[in-house]
Amino acid sequence: MKEIIFYKTKSGKCPIEDFLGTLSNKEIMKITWVLQLIEESHIVSTKFYKKLVNTDDIIEVRVQYTNNNFRFLGFEDKGCLVILTNAFRKKDQKTSKKEIELAQNRKKEYLEYE
Repeated sequence: MKEIIFYKTKSGKCPIEDFLGTLSNKEIMKITWVLQLIEESHIVSTKFYKKLVNTDDIIEVRVQYTNNNFRFLGFEDKGCLVILTNAFRKKDQKTSKKEIELAQNRKKEYLEYE
C-alpha cells in the first residue's frame, strides 16, 4: 500500500495538477484509476509502475488511454510515499533525459527541505 502525493515547487505550484488541467475528463479518469491501483495494491504490474534503470531511483507511472501514453515520474520516500514530480505525454520509445533530470532535481530539492 502506498500513498501518492504531488510535488509542489518552492513557490507553491504543482506541476502534476497543471498537467492534469490540460487533459480531457476521460484521460483524467484513466489516470485516476491507475493511481488508485498503485495506492491500493501490494503488487503492481510493471505495465503501470516501474523503476527506471540508470537513474537515482526514479519511478515511472505509465498510463495508456486510446493512442495516448502518459508518464508520471517521481520517487518513493519512506517506503510508503510516492512523490510524483512531473508528467508528460510520451511520444517516443525512450523516456526523455530532460524529464528524468527534472525528476531527479525535484527529488533532491524535496529531500533537502523535507
